[in-house]
Amino acid sequence: MFKSKAKSVSEYLNSLEPERRKAIEAVRKVILKNLPKGYEEAFNWGAIVYQIPLKRYPDTYNGQPLAYAALASQKNYMSLYLMGVYGDNDTEKWFKKRFAESGKKLDMGKSCVRFKRLEDLPLDVIGETIARIPLEKYLRKYEESRKK
Repeated sequence: MFKSKAKSVSEYLNSLEPERRKAIEAVRKVILKNLPKGYEEAFNWGAIVYQIPLKRYPDTYNGQPLAYAALASQKNYMSLYLMGVYGDNDTEKWFKKRFAESGKKLDMGKSCVRFKRLEDLPLDVIGETIARIPLEKYLRKYEESRKK
């Protein structure tokens, strides 16, 4: 999915050019400060991932930990993947409204918020978004989606 030969979060961060590393580290700090209990930070798929450990929820569609969010530096931009926003219509509407209220321009795919500079993100909104979905709620949404 992403291109990195790093094996850990620290190795990944050290592989980034200084300006990118500074931005990724700042977003990471906000995520870690607001990450609900039960999620863990890991390095997977070439990105920093915030996930539900397999020991907590092993029944995933692909045998990998269930990702809640991810953070990566790509060729032309940095990306923050917010799977909790993508999987919840109410949260998606709330997120887009709060992002617009910040005065910043949202560049978003289904779950991917793309940004070129740290200043492109309203970090308070990112923090609120990460804190918004506790693990149990996220699991319920995931299980509902698998039934469809």
